[in-house]
Amino acid sequence: MNDDLEERIRSGKALSESMGNFHVTGWDPERKALKAAFTVRPEYCHTNGTIAQGGFITAWLDAAMAHAVMHDSGHAQTVFSLEIKVSFYEKVSPGEGWVEGRVIRRGKRVAFLEASLYNPAGKLAAEASSTGLLAEL
Repeated sequence: MNDDLEERIRSGKALSESMGNFHVTGWDPERKALKAAFTVRPEYCHTNGTIAQGGFITAWLDAAMAHAVMHDSGHAQTVFSLEIKVSFYEKVSPGEGWVEGRVIRRGKRVAFLEASLYNPAGKLAAEASSTGLLAEL
């Protein structure tokens, strides 16, 4: 592995890029809600490149919930998912999507989280709830 790739992996940039340039666009501390955007690339899709595969949708929901924990803790904690439940409502086609992750409750060791994902047409396409184990960064 070359030094540049190792640094991109350590910094999280490689993961962000591989998730359609997933990036945080806002944080509302009162609601404990984080917004993030990403690009749904055709290579993430099945059915001739028209519908995002569910694993990518789950990853965007999971990332938003994890970043919400990081922001809510002042970047002192991260979270390891213990379970995630995802409900799929609408298809997610190629284009620009966004997601909102929310901290429902953050205790000493466990966090309860939710997220909503909106497709490029602006429709609510999927929701998730998750329980996670908190860890110091």
